[in-house]
Amino acid sequence: MSAGDFDLVFAALQGAGVRYLVVGGVAVVLHGHPRFTADLDLVVALDPGNARAAIGALASLGYRPRAPVSGLLFADPEARRRWIEEKGLTVFSLWSPEHPATEIDLFVEEPFPFEAAWSRALVADLGAVQVPVAGLADLVALKRAAGRPRDLEDVRALEAIALEQKDG
Repeated sequence: MSAGDFDLVFAALQGAGVRYLVVGGVAVVLHGHPRFTADLDLVVALDPGNARAAIGALASLGYRPRAPVSGLLFADPEARRRWIEEKGLTVFSLWSPEHPATEIDLFVEEPFPFEAAWSRALVADLGAVQVPVAGLADLVALKRAAGRPRDLEDVRALEAIALEQKDG
């Protein structure tokens, strides 16, 4: 995913007034630990209006669901509940033919209380846009819960960053 693609996505979300938090590898990078990541993971406030705004903003960039469903179903709490229960879905993946190197994963269930995490978010200044990023503690908890080897490596790096900030 190129920096230009990130900027376009963040600008579209900001322009639509979407409340979201960057999590995953991009959040790790924005907290100061450089590493490669192939996708953009977002936690969107899942009230129907905000979820519809997120899908609309991403659709304006050509993003559409990988699954053969309407993107607007993401805004339907009942549809998301069925995806979780029947398919074990944790993220709703989107891709764009205009941005083939990018994939965006939207959590189908808020992995933490969104309002509390929103209040603790880091705001990364990327020049053209201000990007809300899950705070260190929330990101560490999310990565620890995922438990994959890459996530546990990220936890160690993020804990080292937290210790540096505390000592600094």
